[in-house]
Amino acid sequence: MNKQFSLAHLTALDYAPPELTYLAARAGYDFVSLRPIYMGLPGEKNYELAANKKMLRDTKTALKETGLGLLDIELARIDKGIDPKNFEPAFEVAAELGGRHVLSSVWTDDSDYALNNFVKVCELADTYGLTVELEFVPIASITTLAGAVDMLEKAKQPNSGLMIDAHHFYRSGDTLEALSRVPKEWFRYMHLCDAPGHEPASEEEMTRILREERLYVGEGSIDLAGMINVLPDMPYSLEIPHTKRAQELGHEEFARRCLESAKSFVKQHAAHSI
Repeated sequence: MNKQFSLAHLTALDYAPPELTYLAARAGYDFVSLRPIYMGLPGEKNYELAANKKMLRDTKTALKETGLGLLDIELARIDKGIDPKNFEPAFEVAAELGGRHVLSSVWTDDSDYALNNFVKVCELADTYGLTVELEFVPIASITTLAGAVDMLEKAKQPNSGLMIDAHHFYRSGDTLEALSRVPKEWFRYMHLCDAPGHEPASEEEMTRILREERLYVGEGSIDLAGMINVLPDMPYSLEIPHTKRAQELGHEEFARRCLESAKSFVKQHAAHSI
């Protein structure tokens, strides 16, 4: 089976959506994964396509000219003070561009509030034909597989699913046995990357690594072979930000090496291989 790969925006976040799409095509990817939801975080660039009509037109042109698909958009962040309705313009844009999925994660410890707003996000996304993939993150509020499964079971939304990020799964301490018990229909794509074996000394160091220093697939200590063989066959979004390598190699060559490492690893280790 021909495995499909997406270039996650965080891997080359300096590139606006149109330029990222052309870069991904030149590097050999099948999809792009974009960040058109502006969160206003420190240093974050604004790629809010719904508010930038020229960028939206240019992105649409880039997708058409390259033949790449839009795999997913992010991030529908569940947190206090964020109204799920704020995501609707991005959902509309995703649907217009042929997108499939919305990535979501929870950043509030108020479980009732989180559940109610996650359901609202799912319902809103469903009106645009999008699924919502819940991700657990070691620096967020839902940090484990069990926490994400509990949220999905309580939400009972037909268009909701679970997105496994290899780095986050590794840091959560969860097991492949637990992962194997999750309903297979919940999985639609995953974030593939690798990570060093040592445990970060602080949350700040954890954050730095996950945002700036992930490793090529097969280069680190994650049991990626076990992980991809427990999970069903699906696209891999390569979220492998590494600031130093991107600067030294250039973003396009770095993105190409990310893809080469992933393809080589999957071909060698996956039961449902390329």
